[in-house]
Amino acid sequence: MVELKRLEARGVRKRFGPTLAVDGVDFSVSAGEVRALVGENGAGKSTLVNVLSGVFLPDDGALFL
Repeated sequence: MVELKRLEARGVRKRFGPTLAVDGVDFSVSAGEVRALVGENGAGKSTLVNVLSGVFLPDDGALFL
């Protein structure tokens, strides 16, 4: 059976001026799957979620829905 991806990010990068907030992230969520983002303060979790939800445009990489 083929696993259907509902959301996929490949090589996502996001900068704010000289600060690289997200660097080359790959992330996917399949149908019926639950994921959690865990990391230290300043690791880029909120920035990644904002890119995935369309609040910020990625500077590089691709998003598939």
